[in-house]
Amino acid sequence: MWKTATHTIDISRPLVMGILNVTPDSFSDGGEFFSVDAAVRRAERMIGEGADIIDIGGESTRPGSRRISADEEAERVVPVIEAVAARFDVPVSIDTTKPEVAEAAIAAGAAIINDISGLRWQPELADIATKSGAGLILMHSRGTFEAMHTEPPADDIIADVRAAFTNALNTAEAAGVAKENIALDIGIGFGKTFEQNLELLAKLDKIIAEFENYPMLVGVSRKSFIGKILGEPDPQKRVAASVAAAVLAITKGASIVRVHDVKETADAIKIFEAINKINE
Repeated sequence: MWKTATHTIDISRPLVMGILNVTPDSFSDGGEFFSVDAAVRRAERMIGEGADIIDIGGESTRPGSRRISADEEAERVVPVIEAVAARFDVPVSIDTTKPEVAEAAIAAGAAIINDISGLRWQPELADIATKSGAGLILMHSRGTFEAMHTEPPADDIIADVRAAFTNALNTAEAAGVAKENIALDIGIGFGKTFEQNLELLAKLDKIIAEFENYPMLVGVSRKSFIGKILGEPDPQKRVAASVAAAVLAITKGASIVRVHDVKETADAIKIFEAINKINE
C-alpha cells in the first residue's frame, strides 16, 4: 500500500498515472489542456480509460523551458485540482518543485507531491508532505532547473541514482515523512544520456531490489530517447513505442507508469496481467 493525503493506494497491481499538463509549452501536449474546462474534460477521459492517478503540472520541464513564478504556477494548477478532486474519486498528484505551489495544491485537494528534484532544490517539500500526510514522489535528476538537460553526464548513472535516492530518502525521513508515503522515480530523460536511459531501464529490477520498500514510478511516455530509437521527431507519433517501454518497465518491477496515452497503456497492462497470472 502507498499512503497519500486522501487515498491509500493498492500497488499490488501496476498503476497508470495520467499526465495532465496545464501549460502552454510542454514538449508533447503544450497548450492542449490550458483552460480549466479542457483540463477537467481530459482528466475525465483519462479516468474513463483507466487512469489510477492524475498528475497535474503547471510548469514545463522540457529542454529550454522557462521557469515561472510560484504565483503563476499556482494560478494554473489550483483551479484544475479543485475541479478534478471535487468531481472524481481518484488521487491527484501535483507535479511541482515549489513549496508554495505544493501547499496550495494540497489545500485544493491534491494527495501527492511529485518532486522532480528529489528534494534537492526545496527540502521544505518534505515538511509539507509530513504535515499533510501527502504521498511524496522523489525523482532522480541532476543539476539546476535551467541546466538539468545540459548537465555533463554522470560517469556511473546507476551509482548516481543510488546515491541520490539514499540522500533524498534521508532528507524525507529526517523531516518525518513516513516510509509508506514515499515513492521513487528513476527520472528517465533528466540529466541522462541516451545510453544511460536505456541502462536504467535494463537494470531497473536491480535498482528496485535495493529500494524494495518503496514503489517505483517510471515515466517514459513519448520521450526523446524513444524518438531517437525510432527516428521519429514528433512526440505524438511515439505512442506504440511508449506503451512497449512502459510494459517493459512493469516487467522489471515498476509499480506505476506515468503516461500521456492512458487507454493504450491500460489495455497493454491488462494483457500483461492476464498472461502473468498463469505463472502465479
